[in-house]
Amino acid sequence: MPYVMRILLENLLRHADREDVGDALPRQIMAHYGERVGKDNIPLMLTRIMAQDVSGIPALIDLAAMRDVVAQAGGDPATINPRIPVDLIVDHSLQVDHAGSAGATDLNVALEYSRNRERYTFLKWAQENVTNLSIVPPGAGILHQINLEHMARIVFADDSEDPPLVHPETMAGTDSHTCMINAIGVLGWGVGGIEAEAAMLGEPLSFVLPPTVGVRLINKPAAGVTAADIVLALTRTLRQARVVESFVEFTGPALDSNALTLEDRATLSNMAPEYGSTCAFFPVDAVTLDYLRRSGRDENTIAFIEQYCKLQGLWRDAQSAEPDYCRVIEFDLACVQPGGAGPRRPHDHVALADIPASFLSACPQAASHPAPAAATASLDDGAVILAAITSCTNTSNPAAMIAAGLLARNALARGLRARPWVKTSFTPGSKVVSDYLRASELQRDLDALGFHLAGFGCASCGGGSGPLRPDVQAVIEEKQLTVSAVLSGNRNFEGRIHPLARANYLVSPALVVAYAIAGSVRIDLSCEPLGHTEDGTPVLLADIWPDNTQIKNITQRYVSPERFRTQYAGLNKGDARWQALASRGSTLYEWDASSTYIRRPPYVEDRPPASGRSLRNAVPLLLLGDSVTTDNISPADGILADTPAGQYLLSRSVSPTALHTFIARRGNHEVMMRGTFTGGRLANELLPDGPGGCTLIQPGNHVASIYEAAMHYLACKTPVVVVAGLEYGTGSSRDWAAKGTRLLGIRAVLAESFERIHRSNLVNMGVLPLQFEPGVTRKTLNITGDSVIDIDIPDQMAPQSRIECRIRTGNQVTRIHLLVRLNTAHEEAVWRKGGILPVMLDQHTRQVSY
Repeated sequence: MPYVMRILLENLLRHADREDVGDALPRQIMAHYGERVGKDNIPLMLTRIMAQDVSGIPALIDLAAMRDVVAQAGGDPATINPRIPVDLIVDHSLQVDHAGSAGATDLNVALEYSRNRERYTFLKWAQENVTNLSIVPPGAGILHQINLEHMARIVFADDSEDPPLVHPETMAGTDSHTCMINAIGVLGWGVGGIEAEAAMLGEPLSFVLPPTVGVRLINKPAAGVTAADIVLALTRTLRQARVVESFVEFTGPALDSNALTLEDRATLSNMAPEYGSTCAFFPVDAVTLDYLRRSGRDENTIAFIEQYCKLQGLWRDAQSAEPDYCRVIEFDLACVQPGGAGPRRPHDHVALADIPASFLSACPQAASHPAPAAATASLDDGAVILAAITSCTNTSNPAAMIAAGLLARNALARGLRARPWVKTSFTPGSKVVSDYLRASELQRDLDALGFHLAGFGCASCGGGSGPLRPDVQAVIEEKQLTVSAVLSGNRNFEGRIHPLARANYLVSPALVVAYAIAGSVRIDLSCEPLGHTEDGTPVLLADIWPDNTQIKNITQRYVSPERFRTQYAGLNKGDARWQALASRGSTLYEWDASSTYIRRPPYVEDRPPASGRSLRNAVPLLLLGDSVTTDNISPADGILADTPAGQYLLSRSVSPTALHTFIARRGNHEVMMRGTFTGGRLANELLPDGPGGCTLIQPGNHVASIYEAAMHYLACKTPVVVVAGLEYGTGSSRDWAAKGTRLLGIRAVLAESFERIHRSNLVNMGVLPLQFEPGVTRKTLNITGDSVIDIDIPDQMAPQSRIECRIRTGNQVTRIHLLVRLNTAHEEAVWRKGGILPVMLDQHTRQVSY
């Protein structure tokens, strides 16, 4: 069996007394795994939950609202409490307003607390009144890096049992890149906060038994090839291999030869959402134990993990037989070349030499301007306006960070500097990174090029890149330039990193520094100079690229276990600002009716009729294309005054300069539903030439904002649907992409295919995901704004059944069948009751009446 399947089987056997497990399920999987793929429903019981503030705060708001419901019904609100440990790390609220100068961190943190005081006050209430909840205050780092470096246990000893019950750690996180922890032998992945709420209260993660794809790694990477280069090439390969919703498990001789460090493995696991798999697992081996020692774990704990994994068949070494995978994909590390991914999707890998051509191909309007040379580069089409060393993907890797510092040192020695129009920033995922860079004096070199520490958090990778210099922004807008960002992150969808960056490239931290010096993605860094010395000598990237031996020596000298132990001491304490915050209420949260950040949501008690769920005379609210992202559906960027969300806030006496971002206002459903389907230049084919964020109201083809149209249809009791293309819901595990959909009254989404997490989120909010049969699309059906849709939904239907749909456009009626993407009986029951929140209230508070 694949190692991930062994962990699943242990979990099933340990919970065989559950009605949804029993004795037969694990036995039939063991005996006939390949035949059971896609058929058996797996209820996975979790050891713990990890959350970040963006999705964690709304989840806790939902729990607070559920406590109110229970109390109003005469029940005990304390029954709404996590039943397994929950760690919430505040890491998504940092914005890089200040960068490129000493003191940027203090200024950014001060702004962070000023903007988020209401949100953080709510978290202080939760910290003091919700049991089994641990909160890591702002400024500690990124949740996935903290998880890898400090929190992960691999083997869990449950002290509530006597004697303690020992088992593999299984976890889920409310962030897509939770699967980074697979590198250390922990089975876990990202889920929506709605699913996480259910797991907090003792519900299992429910999914259909997936295939396990073995990725056989062979050979060693060439000199100068980084983990970022490897993962971007791998992402393209696995996305093309269609591993969506599969388990990926790494195998092969490259694991035996130590061709990859544990930190390299973490980079590969981190981007599983970008290649579409549920997880990207490395079994526990000697490399795992070496990392545990380097990161300051206790020797007794390490010995305990090794002994357990060997006893339980979870240990891998060179003598271990390769498991029987559903299929195997071979990936040659030696064939990887330096490069990036972009300009708009993380799986669009491109070699370094081809980045200029990829930019012009995606942005043909820039081709009319001549390509710049290093000596004449200026703020023009293709200019790099943001260069950000950021994200858990790469800042968790000392070799990558030290390479960036050494490249900066070598560049300075040649007299090179960052271009004046480039906003440079550095936001690592833990304080350990800053510690070893400072001790090795590499931070001094990064500072000299403008990569001063700007804070600890996701920042630019999550859309918190902050403003550009006013003069730079003015030139871009005046000349209507097509400009680019480069970052060491994992997401580069258009509009995510910065509204003015039409192109975005993911690269290694060292290449971020190189592009800051070059100043344009139209310069071929494989052969053209980045700049010139004072005497006019051209300097190539190869001239300043750091040596692997030097990187290794500095890593061994400065990345010590003691640094990890020191930096993680007092992790939950927070700074003086955090400690000064006061909480509101006790068991029940005291809602503030005037708050524009924290409001009690309306969907907790909202339930659909028990029967009669069929849709009659439904109209398409939106008609969308392929690869619609959760950023498109629920944006994270700044709120503009002339939008419905901005107008709502202005009506609540919020200053035009304090509208803040959607990412910060996710505790206010009034803001979020007004922002739904307004992100990232989302193209609504019902209104192809119309303004963004708008659609048509029928009859009459009246142009209105999406929010206004949705409220009109709700008032008229006209059901609405969304119709879309392939890969609907790619990107982050953004709950509000589903919550906003629900609050706009959308009953179903009809698409050619769905991404895993968003499909699950739709189900958990009571929205029905329906999939066209192969060859059927919105275009073959000729769906328009005048189309009327009838969908027959029986009172009972099996998972993944087919239902009838009739589409009337003018006098033409087309009959089709739709695949119901309720993958399990559990999901069908959840959707039938209107979502997971009503289900949880039923199961955990029987005394509540509706």
